[in-house]
Amino acid sequence: MADGISISIADRLTADDLHRIEALLPQLSATARFDAERVLSLLQAQNTDLFVARESGRIVGMATLVTAPLITGWHGSIEDVVVDQSTRGRGIARLLLGAIIDESQQRGLSTLDLTSRPSRESALRLYESVGFVRRNTNVLRFAPQGD
Repeated sequence: MADGISISIADRLTADDLHRIEALLPQLSATARFDAERVLSLLQAQNTDLFVARESGRIVGMATLVTAPLITGWHGSIEDVVVDQSTRGRGIARLLLGAIIDESQQRGLSTLDLTSRPSRESALRLYESVGFVRRNTNVLRFAPQGD
């Protein structure tokens, strides 16, 4: 399972790293648009950490941990989990999730959430296998219309 894979919180990104993230983005979302400046700003954001999975130094997966103080305690959210198609099935997503879960526990987060489309059955099985529980809730989104 995932031999030769290292997981870390990115503190800097090279031009090659940015190209790899750009290649991963359409595998995550058909509508997402790559913006190198926005990706680099993640590294400086106070409550956001970009976890990367590397094989021989090359990014093959990523996930983002977002933390926020709430009245009920510190809350975490996992966003943008994606592993390159060519390396799927090797346990890389499980390693990313494990690293994020460990980090969230070290930080004392009271909750850690993630969302996934119902059609992503294998992803849902993975999330449940590492301890996430489906909740009886609805996710609502407001997206302001552009000019």
